[in-house]
Amino acid sequence: MTAPPDLRALLRGAFLHALEAASPARLLEPALRDQPAPDLILAVGKASVPMAGAALNAFPGVPTLVVTPRGPASHAAASHAPTGHAPAGQALPAHAEVLFAPHPVPDAASEHAARRALARLGALRAGGRALVLISGGGSALLSLPRGVTLAQKQALTRDLLGSGADIHEINTVRRHLSGVKGGQLAAATRAHVHSLILSDVVGDVPAVIASGPTVPDPTTHADAVAVLDRHGLPAPEARAHLRSGAPDTPGDLPNATWQIIGSNRTFLEAARAFIEARGLRTVILGDTFTGEARSLAAFHASVLHSIRTHGTPLTPPVAVLSGGEATVTLTPGAGRGGRNLEFALALLTELGETGPGLRGLHALSAGTDGQDGSSPAAGAFLTPDSLTRAGHLGLDPHEFLRRHDSHTFFEALGDTLHTGLTGHNLNDFRAVVLT
Repeated sequence: MTAPPDLRALLRGAFLHALEAASPARLLEPALRDQPAPDLILAVGKASVPMAGAALNAFPGVPTLVVTPRGPASHAAASHAPTGHAPAGQALPAHAEVLFAPHPVPDAASEHAARRALARLGALRAGGRALVLISGGGSALLSLPRGVTLAQKQALTRDLLGSGADIHEINTVRRHLSGVKGGQLAAATRAHVHSLILSDVVGDVPAVIASGPTVPDPTTHADAVAVLDRHGLPAPEARAHLRSGAPDTPGDLPNATWQIIGSNRTFLEAARAFIEARGLRTVILGDTFTGEARSLAAFHASVLHSIRTHGTPLTPPVAVLSGGEATVTLTPGAGRGGRNLEFALALLTELGETGPGLRGLHALSAGTDGQDGSSPAAGAFLTPDSLTRAGHLGLDPHEFLRRHDSHTFFEALGDTLHTGLTGHNLNDFRAVVLT
């Protein structure tokens, strides 16, 4: 068995194929077939536009509210599109109300969107039905601060994102400082609320995805305080509210049902099928990897060493895929980048210090939403000559890694992957080919 000749193109093709094969609309359509027509469609998250489009194909004319990320023109959003008009690249009908809000830090538009969602759900009659379509990013898009001001919640969100806290921890705090998260959206209506959910979190926990606006919350105010303690975040206003005795989020929602229709595993399986169809054996290490991007890079380097040295889990040529969600703990003066770019740079430094180095290796680490942290790129490629080319440009990968400036490093090499916002959010995608 021989490896395909253009491995960088193979990895890019696998990523783009998986975006299509696991597209929100394609995953949603089977789940809609046996559903009764709803009285309202509410779509929230990075995949809200394609999900709403698929739902409206099934249920034409149903009143619809879409809350989608504000950002560059793409398949998911357009910077200055007015409310009520479909984003670029999508064809939502004119009656669909489209609101734009930022990600990952909420602002006044997030608060307006949350109030609008509560109002439209609250207007439904008892016995009515709401179809709620949820994808990752909804935590920032719907934000109604409770117990803190918007500015305080913005600052705390930034602190959590830079602290190394994982998404479970971040959303535990956000649920308890909100008037819409943690089941409170579903609690605002007498109608039945059925949610179809695309998971962007490890473990596919419904209460964590978009901070669970339509599912019961298994955590408490005390759990949120414990997260702040664990990461050394003062957050005095948040702590005061969490200890004030204010009502907690609902632990039971008799009017709500939900179903997860796609996840990171769905994306990885689609990529594996693409690569194997082109003659290269492929193994998925797992879809639940969490922790610091640098630690994950060290682990992957050890797996690659085992393949090279012992032929396990497979002998080269082989493609190794993994998913999950890494984190990055930022330091003062950090540059541009994100968890996928940082993983790629850390893997470069790990492998550069071993005997075989990058010989026979091609890799891609990318976010399925098309934007990695503070970088406009989805991710970055590694090739056998990455270190050599960096040396010719006078780029020290260790120094860029120390500054968390992975975007600048890979952009200088011409090795970033730019897709624009994809309308997806199925977590991280990592692929390494060894020949």
